[in-house]
Amino acid sequence: MKILRIAFFVLCCSVVFSCKKKDELENDFVIFEVDPKIEKVSFYWKDTDGTILKSISRLKHKTERKSEKLKFAMNGGMFSINNIPKGLYIENFKTLNKLDTLNGKGNFYLPPNGVFYLMENNKAQITESNAFRVNSNIKYATQSGPVLLVNKEINPIFQKYSKNTNIRNGVGILKNGNIIFIMSKSEINFYNFASVFKDAGCEKALYLDGFVSRTYYPEKRWIQEDGDFGVMIGVTEPKKLNLK
Repeated sequence: MKILRIAFFVLCCSVVFSCKKKDELENDFVIFEVDPKIEKVSFYWKDTDGTILKSISRLKHKTERKSEKLKFAMNGGMFSINNIPKGLYIENFKTLNKLDTLNGKGNFYLPPNGVFYLMENNKAQITESNAFRVNSNIKYATQSGPVLLVNKEINPIFQKYSKNTNIRNGVGILKNGNIIFIMSKSEINFYNFASVFKDAGCEKALYLDGFVSRTYYPEKRWIQEDGDFGVMIGVTEPKKLNLK
């Protein structure tokens, strides 16, 4: 019994610590965790008429027309001229832009580059681009870089005291398969941003973008509906009917 009481005490302390730590993190970061096997996670680029959505406001209107409530959204990767996704983009099993494995300048090309994707069974994955293979079971995919956590550890190219700071957003996958989206509320370097994902228990994490980043999370009173993006990622639920 004594051993059980000690174990229960340790468990309670761990839960309290985790909750406290999460509360402290939410002062500096917007954090949203979702189980993709239960909730609807979708990637968006264009409206039904082919117009590029660009902003979270337009995404919100799109989901409302489908009688869906937008619970969460953030920009989902880098883009080139005319808001075209930078690198691979798959939406509803269709490859709309090809994988980019070239060398170049900028964050996108910092090694290793990676792909965040959802399978047909809604299992989330992050894979380094040089090992990624397109297949018919991939429902959504977006390419970006650099990978924040490599083999569960912080990307070794990051410097702890780097002065290269910016607003940043990214995505990670927890051990239980849940997806965690994080955006910094203030400027932060890559090392410290990757540390947040590692401390949250992520096994894999990918950087999405920087100073252009926006997040919509009304439950936490964080509402940014502007933006000028390529890909966006949203979590929706059916709108409740107002029956009187």
